[in-house]
Amino acid sequence: MIALLQRVREARVEVDGAVVGAIGPGLLMLVCAEPGDGEASAEKLVAKVLKLRVFGDEAGKMNRSLQDVGGGLLIVSQFTLAADTRGGNRPSFTGAAPAELGRRLYEHTLAFARGQHADVASGRFGADMQVHLVNDGPVTIPLRVA
Repeated sequence: MIALLQRVREARVEVDGAVVGAIGPGLLMLVCAEPGDGEASAEKLVAKVLKLRVFGDEAGKMNRSLQDVGGGLLIVSQFTLAADTRGGNRPSFTGAAPAELGRRLYEHTLAFARGQHADVASGRFGADMQVHLVNDGPVTIPLRVA
């Protein structure tokens, strides 16, 4: 699975003008399943995200995790993370999982995250979403797990 994390002061997702998910300070996680991924990949990704030390301590060093600071986690599906731009000007998205698998793994990712962390919000799989965020730092970190 592929993820792009952004440390945020706040973030929200809107679909058709209505907010479907929102958090205060925490992490926005854009996530994409790949064809070989399974539930174990989703769980490994969530575990990594929850423990990744990207929040400042008293000295200002990134030594605290999302769990340490009690921040929110907003998980948004984004198949375009699998874009292949090596062959011309139009990206290919064949590296993304088929929609059925992508939906199943996205829903598993959400369920697993909600079982591990108190403040988890989400976008809507397959919807045309508008994602609003205030990037904190800015801190943006790409992740990939197998």
